[in-house]
Amino acid sequence: MSSKVIITVAPTGGMASKAANPNLPTQPEEIAESVHRSWKEGAAIAALHARRPDDQATCNAEIYRRINGLIRERCDIVINNSTGGGSSGDMLLPRPDGMFENNFEERLKGLDAGAEMATFDGFTAVDVFGEREILVVTTPSRCETLAKRFQERGVKPEWEVFNPAHILQDVTRLIQKGYDKPPYYINIVLGTDRNFQGGMPYSHDLLTAMVRMLPPHAIWCLSAIGPAQLPGTTQALLMGGHVRVGLEDNNYYAKGVLATNEMLVARTVRIARELNLEIASPGEAREILGLTQQRQLGAA
Repeated sequence: MSSKVIITVAPTGGMASKAANPNLPTQPEEIAESVHRSWKEGAAIAALHARRPDDQATCNAEIYRRINGLIRERCDIVINNSTGGGSSGDMLLPRPDGMFENNFEERLKGLDAGAEMATFDGFTAVDVFGEREILVVTTPSRCETLAKRFQERGVKPEWEVFNPAHILQDVTRLIQKGYDKPPYYINIVLGTDRNFQGGMPYSHDLLTAMVRMLPPHAIWCLSAIGPAQLPGTTQALLMGGHVRVGLEDNNYYAKGVLATNEMLVARTVRIARELNLEIASPGEAREILGLTQQRQLGAA
């Protein structure tokens, strides 16, 4: 258990829309401002998705560099770019069978914008977005390609897992092959069962079971989706985990009350402090995650 809690803000995501919540930041200036406000409330990591000027999803490195640069002008939060992308725009490849496939080559571009961390989705699943069924194909060989690109770019993985098999299969295999250095940072995502074939609902029991499956030297974060966010993150704090909140995962602060990213971060900080937990600064988060050592190795 870490002595301090890392709070991640996920301000945008690859699926959410302004139609559902006008507070959603999608363009670089909006994202940077929302991240800055969330940092002031106590967020130590920003888990970022990029959007095109038309708000559709992309992993375009130039857009990521713009977002990252604007954030760096404002604060020292840890920058974590997505290699998952999203469910629209540049991320979609139409298939002859009428379905779509997530664009793997586009995903790789998320590593080319100078982030300290990036998400690693090492699994194959089906993302159901509206009427679309989108195949997210990350075969073992693609996992190897992605892992090697992480190493080449000097980017630390945030291993994303949506069910127990994701922990026990490619994440464990790639860690054992040396594609990451401890501590391994594993983000457990629960509550996606309604729109993600391969996802699971949130429950305290399931979270406990998945935490027990983590490899040695792992530290973990919970991302709980929608109404599961508040009970899930509170339980994760009680269990000694780190937590992610934000509009990528949850549009509402309370029933009928649309949230902002900083509102969700501020509430999480209040709950953590009520539990007598200390909040990690970005610098402390880097120490916990081994990012300072990684930077030194990269400079050498």
